[in-house]
Amino acid sequence: MANVDDFKDIIDEEEADDIRVTLDLDNGKVECRVLTIYSIGIQDYIALVPLNDKGEDNEAGDVYLYQYFEAEDGTPSIENITSDEEYEIALDGFEEYMDDMYFDSIDE
Repeated sequence: MANVDDFKDIIDEEEADDIRVTLDLDNGKVECRVLTIYSIGIQDYIALVPLNDKGEDNEAGDVYLYQYFEAEDGTPSIENITSDEEYEIALDGFEEYMDDMYFDSIDE
């Protein structure tokens, strides 16, 4: 899992709070907000921030990364990243995205 604490000031909270996803995990359901959807090569990934019971970002700053797909009719779906190699690629892409957002916020 990635940590989003260092980037809270650069995330557009209004936009991100509009989209929520409920994950059905082994330990129960977890509501998340969509942080971003990004592409690496031909694969899209989604970064989700799990929310606490009050609907706020989790205190640990965790971010969940998944593969992201859209059907031809636009219906979204996500799948687990099954290999360590692909996870590292997805994580590197997410960190690069966050770095770009951080440096773009400095330039403004």
